[in-house]
Amino acid sequence: MTDVSDALAPRDEEHDPHFEPVIKLTEQVETKTNEEDEDVLFKMRAKLFRFASDSSEWKERGTGDVRLLQHKETKKVRLVMRRDKTLKVCANHAITSDMKLQPNIGSDRSWVWKVAADYSEYPPTSETLAIRFANADNAAEFRNAFENAQKINANLTSSSADVPPPEVPEEESKEAPAEEKEETKEEAKEEAAEAAEEKKEE
Repeated sequence: MTDVSDALAPRDEEHDPHFEPVIKLTEQVETKTNEEDEDVLFKMRAKLFRFASDSSEWKERGTGDVRLLQHKETKKVRLVMRRDKTLKVCANHAITSDMKLQPNIGSDRSWVWKVAADYSEYPPTSETLAIRFANADNAAEFRNAFENAQKINANLTSSSADVPPPEVPEEESKEAPAEEKEETKEEAKEEAAEAAEEKKEE
């Protein structure tokens, strides 16, 4: 009769089976956020709200880091905010000079402003946003960075407007009639030579 304890005892020839995976996930897929060509001018944790006009109430959009990003080539500054963990965009709009940060009623650590086109969702929508920080100092720091970004974008707009449109060089416009004159002279010479030959033949 076989002892039960001997049957359960591990044997030298027994081993745990190992199966090779069918697909090896060795390569990492690079995901682009369209923020690779931008520098972070400001970054701070906050909570974002949007005003729902249909229900006349504030609705939370998400909590995360609000950032002011400046493009390395165009130098334009925009506001981008992503939610924690999911990293879903909850705010994405350019900072224009017509935006005004207004203090929220009864709070010294939150601001309210209107956005003509927010691109966090497609199609872009007009929104009234509110942002709340941990304390009044953080709110004041955000306001300074926001207003500085407005000045940067305003200077870019004014400088591009001052650039005059390209003009056609005068030399090019004069070359055309000069060439036409040379062609007419050559044609006149050829006609005169042909006429002289005809006279000789006669």
